[in-house]
Amino acid sequence: MQPLQSAGYDRAITVFSPDGRLFQVEYAREAVKRGTTSLGVKSKDGIVLVVDKRATSKLIESKSIEKIFQIDSHIGVVTSGLVADARSLVERARIESQINRITYNEPIRVGTLAKKICDLKQLYTQNGGVRPFGSALIIGGITNNECKLFETDPSGALIEYKATAIGAGRATAIEVFEKNYEDDLTLGEAIDLALDAIYESTENKTHESNVEIAIIDKETKTYSKLPEDEVEKHVKVLHERKEAAKAVEDEENKDEEDSENKD
Repeated sequence: MQPLQSAGYDRAITVFSPDGRLFQVEYAREAVKRGTTSLGVKSKDGIVLVVDKRATSKLIESKSIEKIFQIDSHIGVVTSGLVADARSLVERARIESQINRITYNEPIRVGTLAKKICDLKQLYTQNGGVRPFGSALIIGGITNNECKLFETDPSGALIEYKATAIGAGRATAIEVFEKNYEDDLTLGEAIDLALDAIYESTENKTHESNVEIAIIDKETKTYSKLPEDEVEKHVKVLHERKEAAKAVEDEENKDEEDSENKD
């Protein structure tokens, strides 16, 4: 049973409700929230992109799950939401990037690419016979020796971030970023922070088999995906840090209990 206030106003994408809402766009945002967590972190040395690609069945080959993509030599993207929609947007981004190289003989600016993708998304919110893209993208890259990180919304909205997340664990990841993010992070520290956010947003279920990490290096302006053995090392360090922190916390709690018992 649909809520009374949305009755009749969610039948077409071009119809506003009396309070100025486009329900189909809001439903598309819900599709994004159902996806697993993807996030990006900007550091002084480059961009870190991390995705949680946990499979819904043990029969699925985890390597076949794609949530992180290279767009150009200096740009990477992570997605959350409807996989087919994300793949379509990624292909469009790659085409726009190559058109820019052919036309202007230079790599496309990260902000320019993000705006072009958002223009396409916005177009799908104002035409009859189509639906909004049920996918959000985090676009990271290097422009003029500056690290750039953008988040795109199904509505076509565009915001630049220092660190952001999309998907089911967004709220938890943002809390971790707001608490621990610093402007002078190195790439290694940014990877650790991103894994911390993934760890918290997945309720401590982070494993090397369901995590992918990519970096865009500021110095070389190149995108690269970390090999499995390197991802395994970072995840191992993550679990060691969490175990050490838990041991310290348990010790502090024990001391507090002992102090209360003495009192």
